[in-house]
Amino acid sequence: MAEMLSSLSLFHVALTLVAFAIGLWCQKKTRLALCNPILIGAVLVITVLLVTGIDPQSYAEGTDGLSWLLTPATICLAVPLYQQLKALKKNLPAILTGIFAGAVTSLVVVFLLCKLFSLDRQITVSLLPKSITSALGMELSEQNGGVPSLSLVVIILTGILGNLLGVTLCKILRLSDPVSQGVAFGTSSHLGGTSKATELDTLTGAVSSLSLVSAGIITTFLFPLVCKLL
Repeated sequence: MAEMLSSLSLFHVALTLVAFAIGLWCQKKTRLALCNPILIGAVLVITVLLVTGIDPQSYAEGTDGLSWLLTPATICLAVPLYQQLKALKKNLPAILTGIFAGAVTSLVVVFLLCKLFSLDRQITVSLLPKSITSALGMELSEQNGGVPSLSLVVIILTGILGNLLGVTLCKILRLSDPVSQGVAFGTSSHLGGTSKATELDTLTGAVSSLSLVSAGIITTFLFPLVCKLL
């Protein structure tokens, strides 16, 4: 059965889209933060792969086309940036300061925790890019001796957690300003957090979009320096 399904070129893509559609349906019906489409979709796909015995590598190869769409999808974030250009210019110094502080904090905290738990260099390098988009994070991980697949897992988990817990954490920390919330979402949880930020407010979504792109650029420059310390 596994061989038959794996041989169907569209099965993997169809499985991914159907799983995500079910996740969206659950979210709309329940309106619960826990019913995240990405989380539900991932659980459903994993369940199907386990039940049918399909090789995960075969599934990954069958969905390469969908993975390629991540880059143009990220570029589309320029639309809200353009719409909120005036507000972004007004708050640009504060936004850039917050993004830089967030990107540095992410790298430092992961580095120190890995040292605390005596994780080896390969695992540490794989965990360091958790707060940037998968396209950048996997590439940085591979170039510096990490495991791209592990980096992808922690990046996805970070996005899901940011989407699920971001609003609650903003309330606890009393971050009510849209600009502050946008910086927090985009810098800490990339696309997953940005999707939630966009739901909250147009300005929050725009700032989050700017933050995830800028945090990715900053991390790209700082990442090799941190890796040299390992």
